[in-house]
Amino acid sequence: MSKKSTIIILGGGAAGFFGAIACAEANRDNQVIILEKARQVLAKVRISGGGRCNVTHSCFEPALLVNNYPRGSKALRGPFSRFQPRDTVQWFESKGVPLKVEGDGRMFPTTDNSETIINCLMTEAKKAGVLLRNECGVSAIEKSADGFRLTLSNDEIVACHKLLIATGSNAKVLDMVHGLGHQIVPAVPSLFTFNIPNSPLVELSGISVPKAHVKIDGTSLEQTGPLLITHWGFSGPAVLKLSAWGARVLHDVDYKATVCVNWLPDYNQNQLREIILAFKGLNLGRQVASDVPVALPKTSGKSLWKALMCAGRSYLTSSYRSCSSACSRIVMAFKEKARIKKSL
Repeated sequence: MSKKSTIIILGGGAAGFFGAIACAEANRDNQVIILEKARQVLAKVRISGGGRCNVTHSCFEPALLVNNYPRGSKALRGPFSRFQPRDTVQWFESKGVPLKVEGDGRMFPTTDNSETIINCLMTEAKKAGVLLRNECGVSAIEKSADGFRLTLSNDEIVACHKLLIATGSNAKVLDMVHGLGHQIVPAVPSLFTFNIPNSPLVELSGISVPKAHVKIDGTSLEQTGPLLITHWGFSGPAVLKLSAWGARVLHDVDYKATVCVNWLPDYNQNQLREIILAFKGLNLGRQVASDVPVALPKTSGKSLWKALMCAGRSYLTSSYRSCSSACSRIVMAFKEKARIKKSL
């Protein structure tokens, strides 16, 4: 007969739920409890991937997969050899939730709705007998003879044989874990968007480009991928990846840096210059700000082009004929620089 254990999971996010389900399914005699201090569980799942939920990534070789992690790649090689994205895909498919792969490798539910993932995790946790306690924070953790004693925010004492911490970077919980004898590497923010003070592109909030090259000036930090213009600056996969790889570098400079955006990374400056000169030769009377000579997204390209041409320049009503230096300036406009600061 298997031994019955009480297992407490701190944190009602995706990791907490998945861990709780695994513990409960591994031994049906276990009593598994999720403690979540907020009123709502899986809140970040709901908003991830623009409300579609980026579940995992289409990379099924552990040796390659670890290269996508800015820190801890060596430590992750072992766990990924035991459970990796292929297992994640199979797990969700076995629960009736097929995933799809997008061009950049991200995997989403075929419904394009994060509620699909939330409903799946909630349903499977319930089927496995996992107990959920919302609005239940933890104020202290102590070791006991056979496990742990937890003091809850309402002063209730609960005991468990095993404890799984799934609270992310919660500083208060990390302090408790440190008090239990674990070594904690000081955490810094990661996966954040860029706040661009006085950005000339804020009126284009919501516009995205499928491929842009983003670089932190004066460093080797750079990423290429989809970029989203927001009402405070930049977001999207390229920026989020850049903030992850540059988390400690940006922290060390107090999040004050210069970001360079190449809006047409598939062209070098000579190629762009040739394209624009050819367009200019055939369209001397056309306006620089409204006639787009390069390949930008059909739905948003014209607005982005106009914003870049008119930012600090006088191309609003200028024709290609009257702008003798337009070619060089237009090319340089596609390496837009701006001061950034952290935006979580």
